[in-house]
Amino acid sequence: MSIEALKARLPDYAKDLRLNLGSVLTTSSLKPGQVWGAAIAAAYAARNDDVTRAIVAEAAQHLDAAGLTAAKAAGAIMGMNNVYYRTVHLSGNADFKKIPARLRMNVIGNPGVEKVDFELWSLAASAVNGCGMCIEAHEREVMHKGMSTENIQDAVRIAAVIHAVATVLDAEAALSGQDGSTAVAA
Repeated sequence: MSIEALKARLPDYAKDLRLNLGSVLTTSSLKPGQVWGAAIAAAYAARNDDVTRAIVAEAAQHLDAAGLTAAKAAGAIMGMNNVYYRTVHLSGNADFKKIPARLRMNVIGNPGVEKVDFELWSLAASAVNGCGMCIEAHEREVMHKGMSTENIQDAVRIAAVIHAVATVLDAEAALSGQDGSTAVAA
């Protein structure tokens, strides 16, 4: 599936998403590899099969094998970290902040790509997953490494649009019965 095919599947009520999907992936303050790495990490976080397939297929034209792997790794590790650290942040139990996570996350220290890119991609996944603690940590890292507020905003815009597209496609599949459920009359 291609990005164009995804856009074509969006219903008219989601026209803004269709337009935004085209623009956030092509008009950005980020380098193309950063755009597509953020898109992959966000797609992994958004958990829609068609969106993930389309984004990864298109990203393969903009990222080398190491970049593709690292972007997938950012989405994967944030799937774990965002749940853990969001719980630490929201639980209200100060003791959670004092004890180590005891979760392997070696890929963060050695992602196989520029650290700033991996941090940016992790930020995109964290935005989709809603982990404030992780968003703050990754934002701090990318800014420390020279990225601008506009760069960060562009990564988050990519994440927001990809998440919204995935949400609409999932909802439409549920309404049509394509997800294995009973179709709902419109």
